[in-house]
Amino acid sequence: MIEKLLDGFETTRFQHDLIEWYENNKRDLPWRKNQDPYKIWVSEIMLQQTQVDTVIPYFQRFIKQFPTPQALALAEEQDVLKAWEGLGYYSRARNLHTAVKEVVARYNGRVPNDSKQLLKLKGIGPYTKGAIMSIAFNEPYPAVDGNVMRVFSRVLKIEDDIAQAKTRRLFERVVAKIISTENPSAFNQGIMDLGATICTPKSPQCLLCPVQSHCRAFSEGIEEWLPVKSKAKKQKRIPYISLLIQDKQGHVVIEKRPNEGLLANLWQFPMVPIKEIEIKHLENYISSEYGLNIRLGNKQGQLRHVFSHIIWDIEVFHATTTDKVTDKRLKQIPKDALDTYPFPVPHQKMMSHLS
Repeated sequence: MIEKLLDGFETTRFQHDLIEWYENNKRDLPWRKNQDPYKIWVSEIMLQQTQVDTVIPYFQRFIKQFPTPQALALAEEQDVLKAWEGLGYYSRARNLHTAVKEVVARYNGRVPNDSKQLLKLKGIGPYTKGAIMSIAFNEPYPAVDGNVMRVFSRVLKIEDDIAQAKTRRLFERVVAKIISTENPSAFNQGIMDLGATICTPKSPQCLLCPVQSHCRAFSEGIEEWLPVKSKAKKQKRIPYISLLIQDKQGHVVIEKRPNEGLLANLWQFPMVPIKEIEIKHLENYISSEYGLNIRLGNKQGQLRHVFSHIIWDIEVFHATTTDKVTDKRLKQIPKDALDTYPFPVPHQKMMSHLS
């Protein structure tokens, strides 16, 4: 099938046109200042499901705080999560932290330039492996993500559903055949930049495209119909009540989330799924669940937070207590100490309602 897709395709000319455009138009990104594999690794993890403009300030702060693998390996997980706070998908940070510890322990702090060793590190899959191998070490490995599949689905008129794992594997084989062996770093980054700036999901700027003459979808006028992607499953809505519990001294009760699953090991204000309890029974529930007696106050607001697979609808209430917390999941801290703990975005927003 690969041979059929590439029949008549001018691979060498495509490589030349793409790389020449990239060298003249590449984006000025902080992780491109050199080929430091650690910085490239951090950037690629941050860029997963996150826009470049969002990542840049996080990357700069993160590298300033953890400039080397050794510095990150020695850090406490809570400090790593705090540095990641607001970027989302926190398992990325935990996996990166775990993997960097292994790099320090097994490879003396040097990111391995062996693809098999890279794949064994937690959080590194085929895309991140390909990005590190090609960009940092200039080895011809494909780095296939959504941007890359969009570009090549149009260039080669591939109509397979990119939401399916088998289609990603197809694109990996295609790119492995097309990638420049002389300059794989510029080739892969060129495809990334092309997908981000020219070959965009909607209204691609085909008249500005450096590889327009190679694009089969453009020649047939179907570039906006590709790629083919089936719809994701509908997100599940979960209603919650979250409690801003304060004592007479203004200390705030916070709760550490479980060490596995969504937002693992982050802190939040105590949060209860509404389906488990009616509001009129909330005081009894908190007493039973946490051993903490509270007096429920007024509703402070309502907010919604959208994850990739679920939606939180949260009603925020103020509450007071005269108790000291005894449950190990809870802490009672001064209000001005909140900014030393890593909180997910919806709970950061709740802080404005504290008295």
